[in-house]
Amino acid sequence: MTNPTLKPWLRWLLNEEATGLLKKEYDSAIKRAGRIWNIVRIMSLRPSTLQASMRLYGSVVHQSTEMLGRPEREMIAVVVSQANDCHY
Repeated sequence: MTNPTLKPWLRWLLNEEATGLLKKEYDSAIKRAGRIWNIVRIMSLRPSTLQASMRLYGSVVHQSTEMLGRPEREMIAVVVSQANDCHY
């Protein structure tokens, strides 16, 4: 059984600590979502990993193909997040 009050501790950088590529990614996150979600912050110590992750997400969810458009891809992402009890 898991304890819902326990949370992992991960070091991340705050907005005012961000420089270079991380600042660029944080600025992008704010432009895209109006804030920086924790899922983005947990990669702050590895800005190149964060950048690659955001590119992968954008490629998978935001680009249309012949089979699935962006609305269908985003709907699938929402359903998967709900099934995983994830609020992102």
